[in-house]
Amino acid sequence: MTDVLDKTDNLALTRRVAGALDLGLPKGARIIVAMSGGVDSSVTAALCHYAGYDVVGVTLQLYDHGVAIQKKGACCAGQDIHDARRVAEALGIPHYVLDYENRFSDAVMEDFADTYLAGATPIPCVRCNERVKFKDLLETARDLGGAAMATGHYIAREIGDSGKAELRRAADADRDQSYFLFTTTQDQLDFLRFPLGHLPKPEVRAIAAELGLVVADKPDSQDICFVPEGKYTAVVERLRPGAAEPGEIVHVDGTVMGTHPGVIHYTVGQRRGLGIATGDPLYVVKLDADKKQVVVGPREALTTKVIHLKEANWLGDEAVPEGGMRVAVKVRSTRPPEIATLRRDGDRLSVVLDAPEDGVSPGQACVFYTPDDAHSRVLGGGWIASTEAA
Repeated sequence: MTDVLDKTDNLALTRRVAGALDLGLPKGARIIVAMSGGVDSSVTAALCHYAGYDVVGVTLQLYDHGVAIQKKGACCAGQDIHDARRVAEALGIPHYVLDYENRFSDAVMEDFADTYLAGATPIPCVRCNERVKFKDLLETARDLGGAAMATGHYIAREIGDSGKAELRRAADADRDQSYFLFTTTQDQLDFLRFPLGHLPKPEVRAIAAELGLVVADKPDSQDICFVPEGKYTAVVERLRPGAAEPGEIVHVDGTVMGTHPGVIHYTVGQRRGLGIATGDPLYVVKLDADKKQVVVGPREALTTKVIHLKEANWLGDEAVPEGGMRVAVKVRSTRPPEIATLRRDGDRLSVVLDAPEDGVSPGQACVFYTPDDAHSRVLGGGWIASTEAA
């Protein structure tokens, strides 16, 4: 295959990084790269290509912004696919577009709407990795003869002392995406590769610029892909017309403070936009979808000590002992890991925080890490089902 970019002599950074890339596979092995049209997945494809692997790019058609917000000509997915195709052409690698829109709608968008209506706060990016990219796409990668599938996620995969693959936080702490990948199973991890895990973001952009890729300066996406401009309620109301019912705003002491247009308009920890006037600041403490209530209270009412989990995934070397074990946990993607005790009661896991945290919301994730100073290894995680106040 002709390497279009080999005509350029000044590829020192690209060749140095690609030369150090070791995917644990013989050179020439086929690597299926999930190409989203962004700079990270584009550089992932480039590094695998220059490292001597047989690279095939695959892009998923997942959604249509025009459909999501009922606005014509707003399909950003189309531009992303176009960008991925141009990068593949520049690298001289095969590229395929797969229509996963129905799968994505059923597995991610419907869950997003149902979770919001239940009064919880969803993380659709985790569901997408769990139910689409690392499930359906991974199986497609095998069908295409791939020895592995590579993505542009900022997370590292290393072989541990036990000889099995381990998931570790990215070297660039500001870009680490381990919180969104806690549902990755051991079988999936054996097949996956993450070439950007040890690279800082500026170096990734420098490689894209050195190669002259059209996405070198493309901004990072700040929103959920199918929720343009962060308008969550617009998407929920479109998917579930009329489902957002008004109800009461109730203080934790039982006092009715006012009314609201629907629980989907609120999140745990919210302070502004409550529409009630009091002398002291009040925060959303709980959303009770069954009673159609938004429960508010003082800041201290947000403090959580115990977290009960569901759908837990474990990547540790040994099962969680009945007596529990020490771990570090993240309850929000933007928060650092904090020390806690992970407890097991049969098949159920719960977390007891050493230092209580504010704003822990059902529907979010609680991700486990090793309790060492670096909290480097990802041990799994679970979805927050309920909490107990401190």
